[in-house]
This record gives sequence, C-alpha cells and structure tokens, in this order.
Amino acid sequence: MAEKEDPVKLHKDGNTLYELGKYAEAEENFLRASELYQKANNFFDAAYSLFKAGECAFMLKNYEKAVEHFLKSADLSFNKGFDRFGVSALEYARDCYKASAQNEKVEEIEKRIKEVKKRLEESF
Repeated sequence: MAEKEDPVKLHKDGNTLYELGKYAEAEENFLRASELYQKANNFFDAAYSLFKAGECAFMLKNYEKAVEHFLKSADLSFNKGFDRFGVSALEYARDCYKASAQNEKVEEIEKRIKEVKKRLEESF
C-alpha cells in the first residue's frame, strides 16, 4: 500500500529544496501540497503553496508558469476571502510580466490590484 502523501511534509520539503536552490523540485512539491490542501479544504495553505510554486518558477525565470501559479493563488485567495494575500499574489504576477516585458499585461494587472485595494479600503 502506498504511503499517504502529507501536504505539510511536502510543503516543508518544498521550503528546504527552495533554500537549497532546487527550485524545480521545490515547485513540484508546492504544487502537490496545494492539491492536497485543497482536497482537505485548507484553502489558505493551498493558496500559499501555489504562491510558493510561483516563487520557484520565478527563480527559474519561467515567468509564464510563475504568472499561472500566482494568478491561481490570487483567485483562490479572493474566492475564500484572503484578499490581502491575493493582492500580494497579483503583485508578484505583475513583477513576472515586468520581467518578461509584457507591458500590456502589467497595465491590466495594475488596474486589478487598484480595484481590489480600493474595495478593501471601502470595507473598513
């Protein structure tokens, strides 16, 4: 019988791999952890793991993949009410677009960040 995967262990191992500069392996760990966290309805850690996967892809200069992870993290965060965390994910996605010189996308995401921040300020 296969050993049950533990998202917390995957997450911790991902952090260790990241610290060692093994970004590709770390990214895989974080993505798997995110899936398992989602199945367990632990949406904050799922969003956080996606965010960490985005950081790994960013370090590998795989900006397209990084954007994908950051946007998934942001969407999950906004859906579950972790708005401030979602904004951080959007800001990282914007940085990926900047790094890959996709200026139209930068403007698009800037607009989205402003809208969310405005909504957050209004809710206080």
